[in-house]
Amino acid sequence: MPEKTPFIEEARRVLRMEARAVADLEERLGRDFDRACRLCLESEGRVVVTGMGKSGHIAGKIAATLASTGTPAFFMHTGEASHGDLGMITSEDIVIALSNSGETEEIVRLLPMLKRAGVPLIAMTGKEDSTLARHATAILNTQVKEEACPLNLAPTSSTTATLALGDALAVALLKARGFTPEEFARTHPGGRLGRRLLVRVADVMRTGADLPQVAPTASLAEGLLEMSRKGLGMTAITDQSGRPLGVFTDGDLRRAMDRDVDLKSTSIKDVMTRGGRSVEPDLLASAAVAEMKQRKITALLVVEDGFLVGAFNIHDLMRAGVV
Repeated sequence: MPEKTPFIEEARRVLRMEARAVADLEERLGRDFDRACRLCLESEGRVVVTGMGKSGHIAGKIAATLASTGTPAFFMHTGEASHGDLGMITSEDIVIALSNSGETEEIVRLLPMLKRAGVPLIAMTGKEDSTLARHATAILNTQVKEEACPLNLAPTSSTTATLALGDALAVALLKARGFTPEEFARTHPGGRLGRRLLVRVADVMRTGADLPQVAPTASLAEGLLEMSRKGLGMTAITDQSGRPLGVFTDGDLRRAMDRDVDLKSTSIKDVMTRGGRSVEPDLLASAAVAEMKQRKITALLVVEDGFLVGAFNIHDLMRAGVV
């Protein structure tokens, strides 16, 4: 049975009310939403999102979502605008102003200045007959029947609805721009998706003195020593020009030991895996992970134009945050 306590029941009531507030927005979408999207797409400047109090916090989130999904945007604190921050806005920009009442004093004070500058204004407000709405080029109606606050005072349903409508605007613009996962990754280089789509094998592979490799005439003992020194769990076997002939791994060692081979007298070329799997340096590291999982291996050689240029293992990928 679902739990019932005063806290849980009140939380469920709030969630139901806010869910209804968001659902009601869908029925109100119309020409003004379309106009707002077109204004943003046609703008050669940036989208400046502004608001006071709780609306200011929502405005900051909307600006961040727009900026990370292909629409250049930033948040401007309405209270600071009349004290110099209005200089952030150019005639090529668009302003999205958030005010549930549409009568927020600091926003109303900005309207004549925005009009004189010829800056298009998108209003996100719950009052279509408000001062803010009358000055707007497009009105996004965020009206709610009542706040989830039992006093019907604290912004709750209204801020949730405004945030959802901001998301709808950002995603509609994302789709219209043909924004790709690769572009998203470039704006999120520190995130997991960014690493998956930006980090390449060349960024994680070991090179130079850190690259394990021996000649085919090396003994098995020398190959093991090279593996131990470089700590990659494998070593490449290369000819004099640096072309890989094969690879020797922990698995090859186990198979050699099963045959009771002599470590000093056995040439590594006689126990290596000929050829071996390799990838190119410009391959996405995430694709290399998929290759390793499919082959059930933990390390790979990196070959370019037939020559060995690097090697890496699963731990290198983990350190890079790809796995």
